[in-house]
Amino acid sequence: MARFTFKLPDIGEGIAEAEIVGWHVAVGDRVEEDQNIADMMTDKATVEMESPVSGTVVELAGEVGDQIAIGAMLVVIETDADGAVEPEGQAAADVEEKLGGADEVEAFEAENPGVEEVVEPAPAAPAPAPPAPAAVAPVADVAPAASSTAPVLASPTVRARAKDLGVDLSQVKVSEGDRIRHADLDAYLRYAGGQGYHAPHASRAREDEQVKVIGMRRRIAENMAASKRHIPHFTYVDEIDVTALEDMRADLNDNRGGRPKLTMLPFLIVAICRTLPDFPMLNARYDDEAGVVTRSGRVHMGMAAQTDAGLTVPVIRDAQDKNVWQLASEIGRLAEAARTQKLKPEELGGGTITVTSLGPLGGIATTPVINRPEVAIIGPNKIVERPVFRGDDIVRAKLMNLSISCDHRVVDGWDAASYVQAVKKLLETPVLLFAD
Repeated sequence: MARFTFKLPDIGEGIAEAEIVGWHVAVGDRVEEDQNIADMMTDKATVEMESPVSGTVVELAGEVGDQIAIGAMLVVIETDADGAVEPEGQAAADVEEKLGGADEVEAFEAENPGVEEVVEPAPAAPAPAPPAPAAVAPVADVAPAASSTAPVLASPTVRARAKDLGVDLSQVKVSEGDRIRHADLDAYLRYAGGQGYHAPHASRAREDEQVKVIGMRRRIAENMAASKRHIPHFTYVDEIDVTALEDMRADLNDNRGGRPKLTMLPFLIVAICRTLPDFPMLNARYDDEAGVVTRSGRVHMGMAAQTDAGLTVPVIRDAQDKNVWQLASEIGRLAEAARTQKLKPEELGGGTITVTSLGPLGGIATTPVINRPEVAIIGPNKIVERPVFRGDDIVRAKLMNLSISCDHRVVDGWDAASYVQAVKKLLETPVLLFAD
């Protein structure tokens, strides 16, 4: 029998190391050729590592969350064949052939199954008979505020509070006068709390839990920390009347046929793309180490998407060339790929500006964190209906706040405010979104 050392291959993204985000084997497990043995995460994607040989696992490189250098040992497998270990050059070639090249690798975040050891418990000794219960002195009841037939006097707020707590007011003792007050209710709760009383909605204590920060969660933590550490953020928020836009969106959806349903996001992206040529400082990437700002002539729109594994930012390439229907289709495709963890590496980088939306959970305003090395990120908030003045009339309008966070090293406050005003003009007069 021979031992085969499987070294972490160059996945083809120019990286120096990768993180172990999931083991699918343990020491002593039997593996077959082409079986998935580990999931490795790079800066852009998660890649499955498949075994080039069959045999028994005798050594693993580390634990989940550890960083492994390219070319370092990942797994040692004891093969069934006799003779020397396979030459490294041939092993690397076999691994590269199995991976099919970096372009064929699907980026997804696999689950991290654990290995459970089953131990047969030793026969338990018979439990001793419990001692006879000791006599317990009865606990005196709280003196009632009134007889069972007399009405209980209390304010509506005290009654409502007692109802929420599940307290019978006839059991509460009055300290002064004939009316139950909040202080009387508090005294009852303090006393009854030691007599087995439990509030109906009381939360239950549970054990502390330690969760190791690995994989996508670690990448998010590192990127967000780097962004806040290096970028002096500022946020500008303005209110937009989207009543006409919402009416247009409803009409388009009613006549969409087989096309995807339109949300607010495609219209916002069109407005962003239409206005960026006049504000090139926003559609840019800043290399702060080289001191160079690259203003992009194309709009590669990052789209923040929430997944079970964490926040992912797939990129809509050349968003400036797409209409609302094409954008809606691409948004749906990328969102589904993010949810199913099947985004390709080329779909996760190279953005020039990002939009982030929480949909109906958007809140009143947001202060989004810039996706470094970009210099701006835009966040629409939820749409609410409120009365507004139009001339001398008060009408019902649909309003939405729009937030933008910018890198103050590259973008001035005047630029950000002027840009949002330009976007606002298009969204409040939506026919301009379709004009040449």
